[in-house]
Amino acid sequence: MPTLLITGANRGIGLELCKQYLAEDWTIHATCRQPESAQELNKLCQASNGKLTVHPLDVTNPTQIKNLQQVLKNTSIDILLNNAGVHAQDASQFGKSDEATWDEAVHVNLLAPLKMMEHFVDHVGDSEQRLIVNMSSKMGSIADNGSGGAYAYRATKAALNAVTVSAAQDLKYRKINVIVMHPGWVRTDMGGPNGEISVAECATQLRAIFGKLTLKDSGKFLDIDGTEIPW
Repeated sequence: MPTLLITGANRGIGLELCKQYLAEDWTIHATCRQPESAQELNKLCQASNGKLTVHPLDVTNPTQIKNLQQVLKNTSIDILLNNAGVHAQDASQFGKSDEATWDEAVHVNLLAPLKMMEHFVDHVGDSEQRLIVNMSSKMGSIADNGSGGAYAYRATKAALNAVTVSAAQDLKYRKINVIVMHPGWVRTDMGGPNGEISVAECATQLRAIFGKLTLKDSGKFLDIDGTEIPW
């Protein structure tokens, strides 16, 4: 059966994707910073009959990424989903560029997905689906920026988009599909209560898109409805 490796799986979109893929009989390796506090994820794990494993992973910790690589060294990964991210609220306004918040945003939103791709590329390359998804945001689109603000979030997501396109080009020879995804405005802790779609709707649409992708889609910036977003 196919296998998913996902970061930021303890809540929101990540948790819902675990639920839905588990219902489709996938094997899931779910990661989060503090598994001991991830009550819903742990309950899902206990009821999964061994199909879901929870791993401790702070995506900014290179030692933990290497350790996870070793734990999964003989595991093929059909989808690597870099879902963990931060909104960097304290670096959103002009004139209030909090450097610590910027550092965190760069590490979580940009460097961590790159390091995850580098460490697990062989696992993905050995699978049938061969898909890497970097969760970005339409706010990372320079062409779509008509409201300003959100400096660190926009900048790190735009940089993630650039990294994704480079990885898509570099991994074509291995027939690995690398895309960047906007999940829509979702009712989560980050998206807020006024989001346009629920977490369940988002995860359902994401799975449908992932299931239709081909290598011709590699390097694309996709919206939740499957259309392309301008850079």
